Amino acid sequence: MEPFLDTGVTAWMLVSASFVLLMTPGLALFYGGMTRSKSVLNMMMMCFGAIAVVGCIYVLWGWSMSYGASIGGIVGNPFDQFGLGGSFDPISILNEETGAYMPTMVDVGFQATFAIITVALIAGSIADRVKYATWLVFAGLWATLSYFPMSHMVWGGGLLSGDGPFASIAEPVDFAGGTVVHINAGVAGLVLALVIGKRKGWPGEAFKPHNLPLVMLGAALLWFGWFGFNGGSAYGADETAGLAWVNTTTATAGAILGWLLTEKLKYGKATSLGAASGVVAGLVAITPAAGALTPVTSIVLGLVAGGASALAVSLKTKLGFDDSLDVVGVHLVSGLVGTVLIGVLAADGGLFTGGGVNLLLVQIIIAVIAIVWSGVITLVIALALKATMGWRIPDEDEVTGIDQTVHAERAYEGIS
Repeated sequence: MEPFLDTGVTAWMLVSASFVLLMTPGLALFYGGMTRSKSVLNMMMMCFGAIAVVGCIYVLWGWSMSYGASIGGIVGNPFDQFGLGGSFDPISILNEETGAYMPTMVDVGFQATFAIITVALIAGSIADRVKYATWLVFAGLWATLSYFPMSHMVWGGGLLSGDGPFASIAEPVDFAGGTVVHINAGVAGLVLALVIGKRKGWPGEAFKPHNLPLVMLGAALLWFGWFGFNGGSAYGADETAGLAWVNTTTATAGAILGWLLTEKLKYGKATSLGAASGVVAGLVAITPAAGALTPVTSIVLGLVAGGASALAVSLKTKLGFDDSLDVVGVHLVSGLVGTVLIGVLAADGGLFTGGGVNLLLVQIIIAVIAIVWSGVITLVIALALKATMGWRIPDEDEVTGIDQTVHAERAYEGIS
């Protein structure tokens, strides 16, 4: 069959990639609003820095490490398609029977946006207190050593894919990045928070969000962009994309309710910050499951994720680690909820749908491997940078405000 360009799919994937790229500026608003007024620009700069660093290295070696010739099922050969050359195939076949294809360059763009936002997510765990240069170096190293191998293992035909050893039990399911994106970033955030240490004055001082409307706007943009994140992962403008869209909506709506109900029962109030955080928790949870659940079971998943993350965010104070903007409580916890509950709720193979325990077992295995992988890699990078470049800005600079001392700017002139 003579290959032909599927313009419909190509257009859908270009739009989806654009949606996902918008998520990182949306995240900058979400995180920026949650910080103090003297730190908002630095947090937004950390997100934009992730775009800059990862946007460059992805086309150099990130694509090749994710989808190049496999090295032991762990990582692709970085030199196989370095700079999108070598064995890089400009055509990605979508349908072997019809010969329909899209340009591979479109997929490069789509996958680059995933790598970008995964790195940016980590920034929320270390707000207010780190050297910007160290963060930029970390972004490049972590993407190279943690994200690209994980994406290869899950999506590039590696150990955690349908071609890996665990598929003999049941085929692992990660539709759009429960392990690759959210567990990966959530564990990294936890490790960095522990290695770098607490903000000066935490937890005794009030570290309240300075601009809640900004937080809600950021959450709305994340929700909008997530339709590209999940819908685009169907790789077609088809029924799977439609299912992913509806599941993304219902799970997120359920998570808002789950978070607000938990807040109301625990604190007596339902807050705007809780609603915005519930949005993100639901989006995180449905990411790996968007193509595997029904709209009704997606509501159940969202309710569980929203409630679980609402309870988890208070653990940082009890356990003494300063995860500034709840990366661990939201992304790690809801990422685990979404990844594991696929094994319970999946329409095909779930424990509650007559599929037995095999899929649940596999989902637990891939979640544990993702935790260990990210934890070890992040710890090595974090300690190496601590010993060389150093992580912390001086205490007096932190008190004055990182925006002013590091970037020589203020978000709001006339306001300290």
